[in-house]
Amino acid sequence: MHFTDQFRVFATLPSEKALSRPRRLVQDGRVTEAEAAYRAVLATQPELRQAWIETFALLRTGGRYPEALTLAEQADAQFGAEALPAVLRGAALVELGRYREGLAALDDAAQRDPNLGLVWHEAGYAAFRVGELSRALMALDRAFALEPHGGTLHLRGQVLRQAGRYMAAEVAFEGAAEAAEFPAQREAARAEIRITRRYASFPRIKPEALDPARRWFADGGGVPLTSGSGAAPSDAELCAAFARLAAESGWRFSVLVALDGWEGWYDLARTLAVPVAAEVPGGDLVVPVICARHPAGMPRWMELAPRPSVTRRGLALALHQPPQLAGADVAGIVGDTGGVIDSAFALIAAEHPEGRIAGRTLR
Repeated sequence: MHFTDQFRVFATLPSEKALSRPRRLVQDGRVTEAEAAYRAVLATQPELRQAWIETFALLRTGGRYPEALTLAEQADAQFGAEALPAVLRGAALVELGRYREGLAALDDAAQRDPNLGLVWHEAGYAAFRVGELSRALMALDRAFALEPHGGTLHLRGQVLRQAGRYMAAEVAFEGAAEAAEFPAQREAARAEIRITRRYASFPRIKPEALDPARRWFADGGGVPLTSGSGAAPSDAELCAAFARLAAESGWRFSVLVALDGWEGWYDLARTLAVPVAAEVPGGDLVVPVICARHPAGMPRWMELAPRPSVTRRGLALALHQPPQLAGADVAGIVGDTGGVIDSAFALIAAEHPEGRIAGRTLR
């Protein structure tokens, strides 16, 4: 979400009292009801600009970009030559990937009202999407000067991180956390701080220059056993690398939970000196390592792999990790680009204070 005031619940102006109910519904996660409530406000008070902004934000957050564009066109019929319809239209076009048209609409909005902070916030986001980071920062600085909001600081942090300016990005996210009105905003900013600190493990290297395994670590905090490019190691070699990492880190598991029938798990279990099971045993003292070779499309992985992050005991190991698949704490090969075993970085990632397994019971 990129609008700066999407979390506001209580009406700040008498004219906005009608928005209290849809805002509460949004906060409660009752999106369908919230949309109906917003639509009712638009029908009875079409002059209320904030209602158009928040309805647009609701559609945008849900990925309903064509409907957001339709709403922008309806706003144009209501407000005509004002800047707001052009801002909404530009934002919708950017989300639809029609960047040239979106930037043109935002430029038009800036000419209509150069003192509207939302214009420059959205212009900054659009420039960020097309990779014009310096332009994005200038627009966001102007947006913040006109209307200080934590959402603009949050977006500024993302731009700075993409530029490889990790310390400055962390400062921006810290500001966003301090400016947060609600816990969800604060936690979102703190999550970005953790991501930024992981990216800072690679000073002077921009995120786009990192290989998939290291980006996977930076984005999610998981531990990759390989990095770079080259002929991919065998599954047995990946298991041996995991066993070495466990020994160097002092991990002591109580059971290996195999989610597939690969016999290599028994070799790994012997090395780790633990039994093999098909399910996670009960008990408060269990420290499992939950294992799968190819977890993509495996329902039991989606069910069992998140457990260690919830119980804070044990971890989940995937030998072949699709970058967007959740659950793995340690991965052999990330994506399908191959890589070579990198035990040194695996140890660094495992010990990183902002990693996924930081604070876990692993012995």
